[in-house]
Amino acid sequence: MTAFPSASKHVSVMPRESLSFLALEPGMTVVDGTLGGGGHTRLLAEAIGPTGRVIAIDRDPAAIERAASELAGLPIRFAQANFRDLPEVLDAVELDAVDAVLLDVGLSSDQLADRSRGFSYESDGPLDLRFDPTEGEPAWRLVNRLRPETLADLIYEFGEERYSRRIARKIAKVRERQPIESARDFAKLVTSAIPRQSPPSRIHPATRTFQALRIAVNEELKSLRIALERIPDCLRSGGRLVVISFHSLEDRLVKTAFRSPQTWNRLTRSPLEPQADEVAANPRSRSARLRAAARI
Repeated sequence: MTAFPSASKHVSVMPRESLSFLALEPGMTVVDGTLGGGGHTRLLAEAIGPTGRVIAIDRDPAAIERAASELAGLPIRFAQANFRDLPEVLDAVELDAVDAVLLDVGLSSDQLADRSRGFSYESDGPLDLRFDPTEGEPAWRLVNRLRPETLADLIYEFGEERYSRRIARKIAKVRERQPIESARDFAKLVTSAIPRQSPPSRIHPATRTFQALRIAVNEELKSLRIALERIPDCLRSGGRLVVISFHSLEDRLVKTAFRSPQTWNRLTRSPLEPQADEVAANPRSRSARLRAAARI
């Protein structure tokens, strides 16, 4: 199993806003569909108290292992699963419905810190990018086998990268000499294919390409789309769903799902953004967008 740091480095995003919209009370049952570093999970457990229950889900086995230790003693049940499989998770613990669900679909800082998995541009480890390292195809295999046209389409669709065709051509040229394996080498390759910005962008040149590959290997948009279709049947009448997303593709899916008047009463007409003090303390929160709705 992949080793994580002994303690989580992840800082939960928009915790105040999340708790406010979830409107939790002692004794409730709530799902944290994206356990990650466990910060939100702890807050949920404290809000519902010892008579309540939190179902904490994550695809990453290392996240489950660490959180089970760090959150011991709290009323939390852990499940290694994809949040799109929430009905099956609830069946396993003999629950028909819950009072609230939270999804924070961003990348965990602990995953970035694990240099063996390739989430960081500076990682010497393989360009893996899978949340569950036992499931699916690693990203390095994709970039070495896909046709340049297919790679370009993937990078453009999932990364919204306007230089996708230049990047794909560079990938094809480099891999003719030797396979592309490490995250660091791949980040340098992508950077070399993109014209220099003036003034320089605040985000790394490889950000959109890494995002595209990560979305592809983990089927992130498909999972979110399925989850948004299935979660209403898991919520009691009036139950709350809060979703924190980090790029426009995710936010668009949430926005569209919440427009259904037969299913949702929207609590946010437009997405909330982190307040200035949070962004100053945790710069990675700057791209977060929160939407909330209540089950009809």
